[in-house]
Amino acid sequence: MIDIPGTPGTLTGLLLRISQCVFAAGSISYMVTSGGFFSFTAFCYLIAAMGLQLLWSFGLAILDTFAVVRKKTLLSPVLVSLFVVGDWVTATLSLAGASSSAGIMVLYFGDLGNCSFEAQCWRYQLSVALAFLCWITIAISSLTTLWLLASG
Repeated sequence: MIDIPGTPGTLTGLLLRISQCVFAAGSISYMVTSGGFFSFTAFCYLIAAMGLQLLWSFGLAILDTFAVVRKKTLLSPVLVSLFVVGDWVTATLSLAGASSSAGIMVLYFGDLGNCSFEAQCWRYQLSVALAFLCWITIAISSLTTLWLLASG
């Protein structure tokens, strides 16, 4: 297997996982602190998807930290296959949650004008933006691990 920046067990891979955790935690925290998010199914789905993303990325960040500190490689075909499947599943769920929440934002708060509390709308929008940023970083990780698996 070739050495690609962002692969599991490298410093850039660790930075990608940490950024995924930060964006997912930020998305969750802004959505939960705004009142009434539970009345929209898409927002609840976003919380669930970002929660799964947070757990997956945090676990792999710990594994990457161990590999970087111990100077071990995480390039066995079985591990890379597991990373590919997990990354693609969480990337799909994250994109679906972010897209559905963005659709609700546009429909209810933009087209229908149902946003009476500006602070809540701002928190919803920031939560969705952070979810998309999380998806971008998980997409980079998933494409990197897929490329790594295909090249090996």
